[in-house]
Amino acid sequence: MCGYDTTMRRLLVLLVLLAASASWAQTYPAKPVRLVVGFAPGGGTDLIGRLLAQKLGERWGQGVIVDNRLGASGNIAAEHVARSAPDGYTLLMAFSSHASNAALSKLPFDIERDFSAISLVASGPALIIAHPAVPGKTLAGVIAYAKAHPGAIKYGSSGVGGPVHLAGELMQQLTGIQMVHVPYKGIAPAMTAILAGDIQLTYATPISAAQHMKSGRLIALATAAKTRYPTLAEVPTAAEAGLPGYEVDFWYALLGPAGMPAALVDRIQRDVAAIVTAPEMKENLLAQGCIAAGSKPEALTTLIQNEYALWSRVVKAGNVRLE
Repeated sequence: MCGYDTTMRRLLVLLVLLAASASWAQTYPAKPVRLVVGFAPGGGTDLIGRLLAQKLGERWGQGVIVDNRLGASGNIAAEHVARSAPDGYTLLMAFSSHASNAALSKLPFDIERDFSAISLVASGPALIIAHPAVPGKTLAGVIAYAKAHPGAIKYGSSGVGGPVHLAGELMQQLTGIQMVHVPYKGIAPAMTAILAGDIQLTYATPISAAQHMKSGRLIALATAAKTRYPTLAEVPTAAEAGLPGYEVDFWYALLGPAGMPAALVDRIQRDVAAIVTAPEMKENLLAQGCIAAGSKPEALTTLIQNEYALWSRVVKAGNVRLE
């Protein structure tokens, strides 16, 4: 009987905690929420974070403050959130580098253990962008040229170990070609370099390349996605262009500290999904080169695990090291 009583008491405590958690989720937020962004104002992560913060603030009737904490490719912001209280008042606007950073070096946090996955907000496929004078003119032509002339093609990135650098590494590993990686301090100088013809290739979001494609100063060889991008229907997928299996997304997701109550995570996820799938927000995200998501936490967890596994393989095979 004693064991029975103990079990019943534990069950009652659990039921009380679950009820309190559900009630807390219904009254959340009772004060302003801080959305931490690991990149500079004006960049893609910041812009999407601010769009989401505004709509969440309107929905919640509380301020959602964007807190830019720059440095270490977003790791400083991620560490701050990982060490915050799991009460939903400090959240992370994560970029796809969240997974690739962990593949590159040992971090002061664990991307799977130290965060609560809430929702994938949006994602946009990488475009393989080329200068019009690139040999071959098409993706298949460029690959053929690069195979015949190892090291003749230069591709630029926003820095060693970043998503753009790794996109180039993955392309080399899938095709067996050898390109020269030219790292820049950000995607803006990389775009300047390709416009000047200093490099032949880079990998960019649709929004960052669209105006240059319209003017004819750059060409899109392919979209690194399963399907064509809605506003660039004329650009083939990588598979259609001769590179099957090449899929690279630049994604944006909402995370919280580990240990957030499930009811609270579900509440925030539902609100995010309602916001990003609304027609106005979908259009705003599409204008930023992204497709709205609003996924469940489980789907985001799987995405991060798969991305980490992918970039770990690429980093190891390419012997990629941070400078």
